[in-house]
Amino acid sequence: LQRPPHTPEIELHLADEITPIWRMTEEALAEIGLPPPFWAFAWAGGQALARYLLDHPEEVAGKRVLDFATGSGLVAIAALKAGAESVVAADIDVFSQTAVGLNAVANDVTIDFRIDNLLDDAAPPVDVLLAGDICYEKPLAEQVMEWLKTGQAAGARVLIGDPGRSYFPKSGLMKLAEYQVPTTRELEDNEVKRSAVWTLP
Repeated sequence: LQRPPHTPEIELHLADEITPIWRMTEEALAEIGLPPPFWAFAWAGGQALARYLLDHPEEVAGKRVLDFATGSGLVAIAALKAGAESVVAADIDVFSQTAVGLNAVANDVTIDFRIDNLLDDAAPPVDVLLAGDICYEKPLAEQVMEWLKTGQAAGARVLIGDPGRSYFPKSGLMKLAEYQVPTTRELEDNEVKRSAVWTLP
Protein backbone atom coordinates (compact mmCIF):
# COMPACT_ATOMS: atom_id res chain seq x y z
CA LEU A 1 0.00 0.00 0.00
CA GLN A 2 1.18 3.49 -0.87
CA ARG A 3 -0.08 7.01 -0.31
CA PRO A 4 -0.10 9.13 -3.49
CA PRO A 5 1.99 12.26 -2.84
CA HIS A 6 -0.85 14.70 -3.50
CA THR A 7 -3.50 12.74 -1.57
CA PRO A 8 -1.78 11.26 1.50
CA GLU A 9 -5.17 10.69 3.15
CA ILE A 10 -5.74 7.78 0.76
CA GLU A 11 -3.91 4.45 0.56
CA LEU A 12 -3.75 2.57 -2.73
CA HIS A 13 -2.30 -0.65 -4.05
CA LEU A 14 0.06 0.83 -6.68
CA ALA A 15 3.04 -0.36 -8.68
CA ASP A 16 6.31 0.62 -6.99
CA GLU A 17 7.85 1.53 -10.32
CA ILE A 18 7.23 0.92 -13.98
CA THR A 19 6.97 -2.83 -14.17
CA PRO A 20 8.05 -4.91 -17.17
CA ILE A 21 4.42 -5.30 -18.24
CA TRP A 22 4.10 -1.50 -18.53
CA ARG A 23 7.11 -1.36 -20.85
CA MET A 24 5.43 -3.77 -23.25
CA THR A 25 3.69 -2.14 -26.18
CA GLU A 26 -0.10 -2.13 -26.30
CA GLU A 27 0.15 -4.53 -29.25
CA ALA A 28 2.25 -6.98 -27.23
CA LEU A 29 -0.15 -6.73 -24.31
CA ALA A 30 -3.10 -7.34 -26.63
CA GLU A 31 -1.43 -10.50 -27.92
CA ILE A 32 -1.50 -11.96 -24.41
CA GLY A 33 -4.96 -10.55 -23.70
CA LEU A 34 -4.01 -7.75 -21.29
CA PRO A 35 -4.94 -4.06 -21.39
CA PRO A 36 -2.37 -1.44 -20.30
CA PRO A 37 -2.30 -1.34 -16.46
CA PHE A 38 -3.64 2.20 -16.03
CA TRP A 39 -5.11 1.07 -12.69
CA ALA A 40 -1.64 0.54 -11.18
CA PHE A 41 -0.73 4.24 -10.97
CA ALA A 42 -2.10 7.43 -9.41
CA TRP A 43 -2.08 9.67 -12.49
CA ALA A 44 -1.55 13.41 -12.08
CA GLY A 45 -5.00 14.43 -13.34
CA GLY A 46 -6.66 12.01 -10.95
CA GLN A 47 -4.55 13.19 -8.04
CA ALA A 48 -5.51 16.80 -8.77
CA LEU A 49 -9.21 15.95 -8.93
CA ALA A 50 -9.02 13.84 -5.76
CA ARG A 51 -7.23 16.66 -3.92
CA TYR A 52 -9.88 19.13 -5.07
CA LEU A 53 -12.69 16.94 -3.72
CA LEU A 54 -10.95 16.46 -0.38
CA ASP A 55 -10.43 20.23 -0.10
CA HIS A 56 -13.94 21.11 -1.37
CA PRO A 57 -16.25 18.44 0.06
CA GLU A 58 -19.29 20.57 -0.73
CA GLU A 59 -18.88 19.49 -4.37
CA VAL A 60 -19.94 15.92 -3.56
CA ALA A 61 -21.25 15.79 0.02
CA GLY A 62 -24.60 14.01 0.15
CA LYS A 63 -24.63 13.54 -3.63
CA ARG A 64 -24.75 10.62 -6.07
CA VAL A 65 -21.45 10.48 -7.93
CA LEU A 66 -20.01 8.61 -10.90
CA ASP A 67 -16.25 8.40 -11.46
CA PHE A 68 -15.64 7.73 -15.16
CA ALA A 69 -12.52 5.73 -16.20
CA THR A 70 -11.76 5.21 -12.52
CA GLY A 71 -8.52 3.23 -12.89
CA SER A 72 -7.28 2.66 -9.33
CA GLY A 73 -10.40 4.22 -7.82
CA LEU A 74 -8.47 7.15 -6.32
CA VAL A 75 -11.03 9.81 -7.29
CA ALA A 76 -13.98 7.61 -6.28
CA ILE A 77 -12.42 7.04 -2.85
CA ALA A 78 -11.77 10.77 -2.44
CA ALA A 79 -15.43 11.48 -3.25
CA LEU A 80 -16.59 9.08 -0.54
CA LYS A 81 -14.13 10.50 1.98
CA ALA A 82 -15.53 13.94 1.11
CA GLY A 83 -19.03 12.77 2.05
CA ALA A 84 -20.65 11.56 -1.18
CA GLU A 85 -23.89 9.66 -0.58
CA SER A 86 -22.87 7.00 -3.10
CA VAL A 87 -20.19 6.52 -5.74
CA VAL A 88 -20.17 4.35 -8.83
CA ALA A 89 -16.71 3.72 -10.26
CA ALA A 90 -16.77 2.94 -13.98
CA ASP A 91 -14.04 1.38 -16.12
CA ILE A 92 -13.96 -1.12 -18.97
CA ASP A 93 -10.92 -2.95 -17.52
CA VAL A 94 -11.66 -6.00 -15.35
CA PHE A 95 -8.30 -5.48 -13.62
CA SER A 96 -9.47 -2.01 -12.61
CA GLN A 97 -12.51 -3.62 -11.00
CA THR A 98 -10.23 -5.79 -8.87
CA ALA A 99 -7.95 -2.86 -8.00
CA VAL A 100 -10.90 -0.68 -6.99
CA GLY A 101 -12.25 -3.45 -4.78
CA LEU A 102 -8.91 -3.83 -2.98
CA ASN A 103 -8.41 -0.08 -2.67
CA ALA A 104 -11.94 0.42 -1.32
CA VAL A 105 -11.26 -2.14 1.42
CA ALA A 106 -7.93 -0.46 2.25
CA ASN A 107 -9.76 2.85 2.75
CA ASP A 108 -12.84 1.42 4.49
CA VAL A 109 -15.31 2.64 1.86
CA THR A 110 -17.92 0.94 -0.32
CA ILE A 111 -17.85 1.57 -4.07
CA ASP A 112 -20.23 0.19 -6.69
CA PHE A 113 -18.53 -0.73 -9.97
CA ARG A 114 -19.73 -0.68 -13.58
CA ILE A 115 -17.64 -2.40 -16.21
CA ASP A 116 -19.83 -1.72 -19.26
CA ASN A 117 -18.86 0.98 -21.76
CA LEU A 118 -20.88 3.96 -20.58
CA LEU A 119 -20.06 5.93 -23.73
CA ASP A 120 -22.59 3.85 -25.66
CA ASP A 121 -25.47 5.66 -23.93
CA ALA A 122 -26.28 9.01 -22.34
CA ALA A 123 -24.62 9.61 -19.00
CA PRO A 124 -26.50 7.94 -16.12
CA PRO A 125 -28.62 10.04 -13.73
CA VAL A 126 -26.21 11.26 -11.05
CA ASP A 127 -25.54 14.56 -9.33
CA VAL A 128 -21.82 14.73 -10.13
CA LEU A 129 -19.74 13.25 -12.96
CA LEU A 130 -15.99 12.96 -12.28
CA ALA A 131 -13.32 12.27 -14.90
CA GLY A 132 -9.58 12.31 -14.29
CA ASP A 133 -6.91 12.10 -17.00
CA ILE A 134 -9.19 11.23 -19.91
CA CYS A 135 -7.61 13.23 -22.76
CA TYR A 136 -4.58 11.15 -23.73
CA GLU A 137 -6.04 9.96 -27.08
CA LYS A 138 -7.80 12.31 -29.52
CA PRO A 139 -10.86 10.23 -30.54
CA LEU A 140 -11.48 9.10 -26.96
CA ALA A 141 -11.09 12.63 -25.57
CA GLU A 142 -13.63 14.00 -28.03
CA GLN A 143 -16.09 11.18 -27.35
CA VAL A 144 -15.79 11.51 -23.57
CA MET A 145 -16.24 15.28 -23.63
CA GLU A 146 -19.44 14.93 -25.67
CA TRP A 147 -20.68 12.26 -23.26
CA LEU A 148 -19.93 14.47 -20.26
CA LYS A 149 -21.95 17.23 -21.90
CA THR A 150 -24.97 14.89 -22.03
CA GLY A 151 -24.57 14.43 -18.29
CA GLN A 152 -24.41 18.16 -17.73
CA ALA A 153 -27.50 18.67 -19.88
CA ALA A 154 -29.32 16.18 -17.63
CA GLY A 155 -28.37 18.20 -14.56
CA ALA A 156 -25.05 16.74 -13.39
CA ARG A 157 -22.10 18.85 -12.25
CA VAL A 158 -19.05 17.81 -14.30
CA LEU A 159 -15.55 17.93 -12.77
CA ILE A 160 -12.47 17.02 -14.82
CA GLY A 161 -8.87 16.61 -13.68
CA ASP A 162 -6.20 17.09 -16.35
CA PRO A 163 -2.39 17.56 -16.31
CA GLY A 164 -2.17 19.37 -19.63
CA ARG A 165 -2.71 16.42 -21.96
CA SER A 166 -2.39 17.21 -25.67
CA TYR A 167 -6.02 16.50 -26.50
CA PHE A 168 -7.60 18.40 -23.62
CA PRO A 169 -10.07 21.00 -25.02
CA LYS A 170 -8.63 24.49 -25.27
CA SER A 171 -11.99 26.17 -24.75
CA GLY A 172 -15.45 25.62 -23.31
CA LEU A 173 -14.32 24.84 -19.77
CA MET A 174 -13.83 26.82 -16.57
CA LYS A 175 -10.77 26.25 -14.35
CA LEU A 176 -11.56 25.72 -10.66
CA ALA A 177 -8.14 24.93 -9.22
CA GLU A 178 -4.53 24.23 -10.18
CA TYR A 179 -1.96 22.06 -8.42
CA GLN A 180 1.67 21.04 -8.75
CA VAL A 181 1.44 17.24 -8.60
CA PRO A 182 4.58 15.18 -7.90
CA THR A 183 4.97 12.31 -10.35
CA THR A 184 7.75 10.24 -11.90
CA ARG A 185 9.64 10.67 -15.17
CA GLU A 186 8.87 7.05 -16.01
CA LEU A 187 5.19 8.01 -16.26
CA GLU A 188 5.30 11.66 -17.26
CA ASP A 189 7.63 14.14 -18.97
CA ASN A 190 8.33 15.98 -15.69
CA GLU A 191 8.75 15.08 -12.03
CA VAL A 192 6.04 17.62 -11.21
CA LYS A 193 2.97 18.06 -13.43
CA ARG A 194 0.93 21.24 -13.32
CA SER A 195 -2.57 19.80 -13.17
CA ALA A 196 -5.91 21.55 -13.05
CA VAL A 197 -9.51 20.82 -12.18
CA TRP A 198 -12.10 22.07 -14.65
CA THR A 199 -15.86 22.19 -14.97
CA LEU A 200 -18.31 22.64 -17.82
CA PRO A 201 -19.79 26.12 -17.23
